Amino acid sequence: MAQYTPMIQQYLAIKAQHPDAFLFFRLGDFYEMFFEDAEKAAEELEITLTGRDGGKGRVPMCGVPYHSAQTYVEKLIEKGYKVAICEQVEHPSAAKGVVKREVVRVITPGTIMEETMLHDQENNFLVSITYDGASIGIAAADLSTGECHVTEVNGSVDFVLDEISSYQPKEVVVDPELMDRISFIGPLQQRIRCLLTPYESKHEDQLQLDQELSRQFPSYLQVCTTPLLRKVMGLLFSYLQQTQKRSLGHLQRLNHYDAKQYMMLDDAARRNLELALTLGEGKKRGSLLWLLDRTATAMGSRMLKKWLDKPLLDRTAIQERQAVVQAFLDDFILLDEVQDHLKQVYDLERLSARVSYGSANARDLNALKRSLEKIPQLKEKLRQTTSPRLQQLGEEMDPCPDVCQWIEQAILDDPPISVKEGGIIKEGHDPQLDQLRSVQRDGKSWIAQLEKQEREITGIKSLKVGYNRVFGYYIEVTKSNLRLLPEGRYQRKQTLTNAERFITPELKEREQLILHAEEKSVDLEYELFTQVREQVAEHVHRLQSLAEKVAELDVLHAFASIARQYQYVCPMIHDGDHLKIQAGRHPVVEASSSSSSFIANDAELDATERQILLITGPNMAGKSTYMRQVALITLLAQIGSFVPAELAEVPIVDRIFTRIGAADDLVGGRSTFMVEMSETCHALKEATSRSLILLDEVGRGTSTYDGMALAHAIVEYIHDHIGAKTLFSTHYHELTQLDEPLSRLVNVHAKCVEKNGKVIFLHRIVPGGADRSYGIHVAELAGLPELVIERAKVLLAELENRFEKSGKDSSTDGQLSLFDWKPSQEKIIVKEVGLSEAEKEVLETLKSWDLMNHTPFESMQLLYQLKQKLND
Repeated sequence: MAQYTPMIQQYLAIKAQHPDAFLFFRLGDFYEMFFEDAEKAAEELEITLTGRDGGKGRVPMCGVPYHSAQTYVEKLIEKGYKVAICEQVEHPSAAKGVVKREVVRVITPGTIMEETMLHDQENNFLVSITYDGASIGIAAADLSTGECHVTEVNGSVDFVLDEISSYQPKEVVVDPELMDRISFIGPLQQRIRCLLTPYESKHEDQLQLDQELSRQFPSYLQVCTTPLLRKVMGLLFSYLQQTQKRSLGHLQRLNHYDAKQYMMLDDAARRNLELALTLGEGKKRGSLLWLLDRTATAMGSRMLKKWLDKPLLDRTAIQERQAVVQAFLDDFILLDEVQDHLKQVYDLERLSARVSYGSANARDLNALKRSLEKIPQLKEKLRQTTSPRLQQLGEEMDPCPDVCQWIEQAILDDPPISVKEGGIIKEGHDPQLDQLRSVQRDGKSWIAQLEKQEREITGIKSLKVGYNRVFGYYIEVTKSNLRLLPEGRYQRKQTLTNAERFITPELKEREQLILHAEEKSVDLEYELFTQVREQVAEHVHRLQSLAEKVAELDVLHAFASIARQYQYVCPMIHDGDHLKIQAGRHPVVEASSSSSSFIANDAELDATERQILLITGPNMAGKSTYMRQVALITLLAQIGSFVPAELAEVPIVDRIFTRIGAADDLVGGRSTFMVEMSETCHALKEATSRSLILLDEVGRGTSTYDGMALAHAIVEYIHDHIGAKTLFSTHYHELTQLDEPLSRLVNVHAKCVEKNGKVIFLHRIVPGGADRSYGIHVAELAGLPELVIERAKVLLAELENRFEKSGKDSSTDGQLSLFDWKPSQEKIIVKEVGLSEAEKEVLETLKSWDLMNHTPFESMQLLYQLKQKLND
């Protein structure tokens, strides 16, 4: 019976160990894939699918070149796949049978180390989660920076998912015990849309695992004090060991925290407030992060994003950050000088991680050295300040002069990218290397002298001594000059079309000497380089500590730069419940505006008289901007930044909830209204009296009466049962009457004026409720045809008149049925003098169109067609 070939058998055995990954199987200069991997990879990577005889017939095969494999790996990782790299681990000449191969690394979305696959300004978190029957353990690590966080969460499923999503993980490793809990895994898959990897730790002995983790993380035993924390850390560490199969020495920083010590922001809040990405285009430009990110370093930019994701609840810690910002604003010279120094510091976090991981090249070491050389000057600047925190940061910065000196002594200033081709180590660093280089130099001089000598002896001026990798050194003579060669002087080596190549015993001997020295010097350079890299890696904890100090300085410096440019003020943080903002501005809208005429607005909320602001008024009048700016000012205050206002008194807010905008969730299979209700439900379930809730147009996704009833009930529930500070925007003007039964609800509205039939938005929020929404005016501003606008005005007047009559007639119970309503047959009076034939035809079509017996979509189609006809 036919069997697979030994090579295919080897492939299948290794593939069985990594069934969930594409297996890149090294064959010569290619990584090959077979069977299902080949078929799927050919489709995903758009490469040719071929085949190969596998012993049992032809098997599907595709491959990618070894030298450009990273490009293809990157494509697969971006699509959410894993890639197992299988290399030859013995030399073919030493193999007995099939060359031995092993998987040397599994690359997954959460374990990326390649610089080209990482975003400088974003962390790349891998999260592991496990369960003990009562609480969820969460551990998160960024392999590219070496940081690791662990916590234990006891709360609702939504709260747990909010905490996991705060890391915006690229991959989540799930304990198999949790995979059976559909009530958790279902929402997890819906909310955390990244690679989900069920995984069971390979360590059976917890005591042995604890010992390994203690060696890995110096603070492990002090941090992981419960079985759940040790279990989730074991799950994370075991997964990293299995996939990376190399030193993880840079994973030393282990931070334990309580999730409730930070403000919790769910996905809806991040999205609706546009913290990192804009709602419309999903870009950084136009987001709050874009505005604040005046950092000079990549590690500062990443820390800024982490601060935005986890605002503080500790008033003392917030005020400590504010004090540093104020110190910078008090000394503009210091502000500019610190920025100049920071700009010259590279990404110490990721450089040190690559050094420890063993993937750093000589240029990385030089970048590390140049960064360290700037630290002493930075320290000196900070020592001269009057700020205690800046002085402390300066004192705690370790410039690592020994590390800097090791690199300076060994590595050339402009080395190549590759570390295995020589040209890395300086002269004088190693005597043996210097000797080998001397042999190469002398040998090449000897070759040049030989060429000169042979030309003189033979009289052949075109004679040359050359070299190639296949034939080594040779003497080349054109065929026309062969007659001039002395008999027996050379030994024939190779015949070309127009020349002959020769060798002499002396040249062969010198060739061996030169090539041996060159090969040995390249190997020795790589060995010396790895020694330096390993020496630096032993001090990675010092480099990471320095990186953390520089990043903190960078973020606080960025806060000061923004405050200086836009005249932000220091908010007063307090533990009470009174929120007061005078002349507040939306930070991003203000910065993006081409003019300096942003209309500032006040805001005041508290727990006794102004718990809920019910905001009415027309679209385009600035209601959503007002709501967002209150939330953003609160958030900015709690990350330690100054805020865009004339005065701000901000209480500690534990959570911000938002329901703003209308969008469906096609991937999750949820309609616009379902998304609206889900986000509102999340707020009502999770909010406390110390939360801030923003609800914009809740209820508009369904019928008028359903929506109004829901909005009314939601406002009552927040008022009577939650007590959270709330901004509630609505077009249901009937809700303005709630200020009588609800003592802590206050009506405000976006003011506008009507002039000559046109509406003018003042973008001012003023006391009292609005009685009109000016929807038709906004439609007119959007450019709807004049006939549509005029007809809408007629219909609106009839609807309002009908509603008034229905409200007075008790037999209708206040209900207005649009099905019973007959639209006015009143003719639209239009002066037809001077109308073209096309315009007359459009008018006749509009007059005969039965609006109530066509769907809105059909009417829109008709309007589009008529408009096209008028434009032709």
